[in-house]
Amino acid sequence: MSELSRRPDEGVVVGRALPHESAGLHVTGHALYTDDLVATRSDVLHAHPVPAPHAHARVLRLDAAPALAVPGVERVLTAADVPGTNDSGVKHDEPLFPDIVMFHGQAVAWVLGETLEAARLGAAAVVVDYDPLPAVLTLAEAIEAGSYQGGRPTVERGDVERGFAEAAHVFSGVTEMAGQEHFYLETHASLAVVDEAGQVFVQCSTQHPTETQEIVAHVLGLRSHEVTVQCLRMGGGFGGKEMQPHGYAAVAALGAVLTGRPVRLRLTRQQDVTMTGKRHGFHAEWRAGFDAEGRLLALDATLTSDGGWSLDLSEPVLARALCHVDNAYWLPHVRLHGRVAHTHKTSQTAFRGFGGPQGMLVVEDVIGRCAPLIGLDAREVRRRSFYVDGQETPYGQPVRHADRLATAWQQLHDEADVARRLEEVAAFNAAHPHTKRALALTPVKFGISFNFTAFNQGGALVHVYKDGSVLVNHGGTEMGQGLHTKMLQVAATALGVPLELVRLAPTRTDKVPNTSATAASAGADLNGGAVKDACEQILRRLAEVDAGRGLPWRDLVQAAYFARVQLWAAGFYRTEGLHWDSTAMRGHPFKYFAYGVCAAEVEVDGFTGAHRTRRVDIVHDVGDSLSPLVDLGQVEGGFVQGAGWLTLEDLRWDTSAGPQRGRLATQAASTYKLPSFSEMPGDFRVSLLQHAHEDGAVYGSKAVGEPPVMLAFAVREALRSAAAAFAPDGGAGTSVDLASPATPEAVFWAVEDARSGDPDRARLVRGGTGVVPDQPGPEEPALHPRSEQVQRDLLGREPGSDGSRSAPVEA
Repeated sequence: MSELSRRPDEGVVVGRALPHESAGLHVTGHALYTDDLVATRSDVLHAHPVPAPHAHARVLRLDAAPALAVPGVERVLTAADVPGTNDSGVKHDEPLFPDIVMFHGQAVAWVLGETLEAARLGAAAVVVDYDPLPAVLTLAEAIEAGSYQGGRPTVERGDVERGFAEAAHVFSGVTEMAGQEHFYLETHASLAVVDEAGQVFVQCSTQHPTETQEIVAHVLGLRSHEVTVQCLRMGGGFGGKEMQPHGYAAVAALGAVLTGRPVRLRLTRQQDVTMTGKRHGFHAEWRAGFDAEGRLLALDATLTSDGGWSLDLSEPVLARALCHVDNAYWLPHVRLHGRVAHTHKTSQTAFRGFGGPQGMLVVEDVIGRCAPLIGLDAREVRRRSFYVDGQETPYGQPVRHADRLATAWQQLHDEADVARRLEEVAAFNAAHPHTKRALALTPVKFGISFNFTAFNQGGALVHVYKDGSVLVNHGGTEMGQGLHTKMLQVAATALGVPLELVRLAPTRTDKVPNTSATAASAGADLNGGAVKDACEQILRRLAEVDAGRGLPWRDLVQAAYFARVQLWAAGFYRTEGLHWDSTAMRGHPFKYFAYGVCAAEVEVDGFTGAHRTRRVDIVHDVGDSLSPLVDLGQVEGGFVQGAGWLTLEDLRWDTSAGPQRGRLATQAASTYKLPSFSEMPGDFRVSLLQHAHEDGAVYGSKAVGEPPVMLAFAVREALRSAAAAFAPDGGAGTSVDLASPATPEAVFWAVEDARSGDPDRARLVRGGTGVVPDQPGPEEPALHPRSEQVQRDLLGREPGSDGSRSAPVEA
């Protein structure tokens, strides 16, 4: 066992089920967020954007004079005001003040006012002339136009064509999935001030303070040591505050520098949803081969992500997607191509899972759609295809602890009483022609570490004061996920002191520099390792002072002070054993894999497609948990967010040729459906996998932030099975193509697909040309009579009018 993962024999605070360190502040409303700090400043100016009404247009003229005539308007910020570089992106492809508009609602200028209302009226008064340009909005349009950006990586292993030749069953098709809005509780917010020495201080709701610092300095023409960024806490981030905050912080800082007054920039909910990036939607065209026993044998796929107007993090998101297409399954022969589409929408960005969910959804969709056609239950195809010890991923990393997949799978079968409940589901379905239930199981294997090896480092600064109290600074940010709680527990355990002696300080770039984003689920690994390192440096010095006397903690600290022994330390941690060739897409990019299994039972109304999740059982691997209560909350929250992405949340842009083309129509909670209490499973049971120590990670723990999102695949697969149960054969041999998100409307059409009653070519009643056999199939069946009636009478449209995809059939 490594020293990093070893837990002491006594004084252990890690592993205790403790509440979130700010829970009391959260529930009483006393927790302060970035925008709350405005009240601590006087003479604050408020920023408001001047949004473009086009998805793609050239700015011909911008006249700020009418805005300056509005009472209360102090200044209008434009590109001419930027003293440094007019760019807010790390790829240098994101003009802060653009001369060519690249998405509907993009800010072409910002107005500073004495009040937010003055700034809003001033923004409305700015006169801008545009020359509208053609806009590419959808992935289909981008693929047809060949509109791409960034690299085109490939992951390949084995001989794919030989694999297909040897396969007993071969299918081909298309899988599409939508994006997702972060919809964090706190919108993007920054408060910038300049001190008497010209130092810029920015309070910002950011997951990546160091990069925010760098971009602000870049825009202002300053060096990094002239800019300090602090993140007190965030009201949620989910990846949406990894790259997106930088430009807004830069606008606030620019306004503060030019006016000499504090500047507050906080987006309204509508502005935040309209102007900020989202989870990438994906399009995947695939061909899959299975052997005679139903195991995956070969997979050839091209994944195209919707990157939006700039690269942002699209390339590493795509790389992680390609590295997770295998999910938990051994693929002997595999070839995966990736590309990023360039569209005139918000620049899509990091979102919890960072491409992993999109990549894994491809293989889960393949199995879910093909298993019925080879005469097997999808659960059995999944189980037979699991990795076993000694096998490697398609990119060449050994799958360590692969046996935990089978262990968790069996534990879930036992705890969830799967066999008995499947019998109950079958009995219910036989007795209810208009309502069907289904129970599905899906696994998760998720790699933990940043794709970019250099980001796998963390820092901390630990102070021990003369009275024995301890102050911890670390490079991670707290967004509600409990990172600070875990760091308190790590510090208390490492020093062997009571938890009440330890306090966390806000994350600041002048305390711990050059930190990585709190992302990739690596926050506890990186910062926990750094905190532990700092504490152990202090302990080694104290041990020399104690010299075996066994002094009480406070007496020892005072003795060290009088002996002039340093009582603070800067800790550092770097993840060992990582290497990655991004050109060849080969290497060992992840420290370890987190595993999980989920069983979900759903019920579907055959008349409306309305559905509910009756029960969810989860067994998830977090290693030796640092903080079990926090980890349970993360598993539950991640699952619900994943279920929202897969079944509820439906982003809609205006794709018409009219004047609003490119406008995001789902701009608020009234039009964008979020999971709520009513969507929670009626029976929700989560267990942490036992005996799962992770050697080489801080105190034997594993990351928990992102992997639980993919547990929600079980809900989608259960909905697919429930829809198939409406087929004349009860669904045993019926393949159903289920759109993502599987909204009630999408489930309704899946039910209609199953009711069409042709197991050889079960087809969605709306028509379309998605999954087809490799060889010509039988003649298209006629639409189910009830389908025509529903479409004409209830929906007021002709059959086949909105182009879905077909379900797979065997070649």
